[in-house]
Amino acid sequence: MTLEEAAALAARLRGEGKRIVLANGCFDLLHVGHVRYLEAARRLGDVLFVGINSDAAVARLKGAGRPLMPAAERVEMLAALRAVDHVVVFDDDTADRLVQAVQPHVHAKGTDYTADSVPEAATVRAVGGQVAITGDPKDHSTRDLIGLVIDRFGGGRTRA
Repeated sequence: MTLEEAAALAARLRGEGKRIVLANGCFDLLHVGHVRYLEAARRLGDVLFVGINSDAAVARLKGAGRPLMPAAERVEMLAALRAVDHVVVFDDDTADRLVQAVQPHVHAKGTDYTADSVPEAATVRAVGGQVAITGDPKDHSTRDLIGLVIDRFGGGRTRA
C-alpha cells in the first residue's frame, strides 16, 4: 500500500469512527519482540496500520547488507499477523510523512523508545495524535539476533 492509498483508507476509517493506530519500523528480521509490540499496539485502537521502511531506507539506516529480507517479504510476513490490518511501505528514514498521511489517533513505538525520543513525536502531536510506548521490554532485538548468528557462524559485526 502506498502513502496515498493509506491516507485515503485512513480518512474513510476515521469517518466511520474507527480509532487508528500506527506502528512503524524496519522489521528487517521479524521476531517475537515485533509480534508482541504489534499485538500491544493493536489493543490501543480499532485498526492497526504498520509502516515499514523500504529496502533503500533500511540500507541507509542500517548499512551494507541490509535489509536481510526484501520489502515484499517483510510486507507478506507482517500482513499475516492477526494484529496487523494494513501494511504501508515508505521510503523515508523517519515516518513523518506516513504520520501526516494516516493521521493516527495513536502512534505506537516499541520499548526501545521513550515518548520524547520517538523521531515522529512532534508530527504525531501536530496531527492531533498521541505517542504510546508498547510491547515487552526490549528482550528481543534484531541487532542481538544478527550478533548471535555472526558470533556463532563467523564474520564481522554489522550495524544494527
